[in-house]
Amino acid sequence: MNRRRRALLFGLGAIGAAMVAVTLVNGYSSSVAGTYGELTPVVVLTQDLEEGRPISPRQASDALEVREVPKLFAPAASLRSPGLAVGLEPVALLPAGSYLSANLVRPPETKKPKRPVVGAGRHPVELSVSGAGALSESSGRGTKVDVLVSRESRSGAGGHTYLAASSVPLLAVGSVGESELGPDLAKVTLALTRPEAVELVQAQTFARRVTVLPVGGG
Repeated sequence: MNRRRRALLFGLGAIGAAMVAVTLVNGYSSSVAGTYGELTPVVVLTQDLEEGRPISPRQASDALEVREVPKLFAPAASLRSPGLAVGLEPVALLPAGSYLSANLVRPPETKKPKRPVVGAGRHPVELSVSGAGALSESSGRGTKVDVLVSRESRSGAGGHTYLAASSVPLLAVGSVGESELGPDLAKVTLALTRPEAVELVQAQTFARRVTVLPVGGG
């Protein structure tokens, strides 16, 4: 047998073997489908996914793959495409080999703004005050204000203004006109000591005017 004939026989044998393999695979798939029902695509993890870390497009390509399994075994909320997971974060550590279901991922949680530091011995108190317009642009963490209380005399003539609290931390300031106590008033939140809070709440209750001035603002 010459070399050409031998190569031809080997080639025909390889083609025959490939055809037999394809036939067996198709037969097995048909057998599985016939036994367990129709196949459906599912996303399976090939790598672990960390909790709380959004899935990037590259990670979706490297760590996720699509496989076909009988619908009978597929989770009801299983994803059918890795692209559907991009931007979402696992709710827990997901091990390789597990299905990726919609209930195992979520949109990234928004970071809650940090609560301002009130300070020891102080409490956040909301008051309706005048003078807040000067604070709307310059206010921020670390801003401090002086709080003045004005009251009329019993006769209605003249009045008296005194400094009720000095260098008070400002926690928040609203827009002028949002207070129901007057059109030129705004709501502010101040970090007050208990005595300061009692005095200023009483002053506001008895229709005395409370004004805030930025420290060093003139």
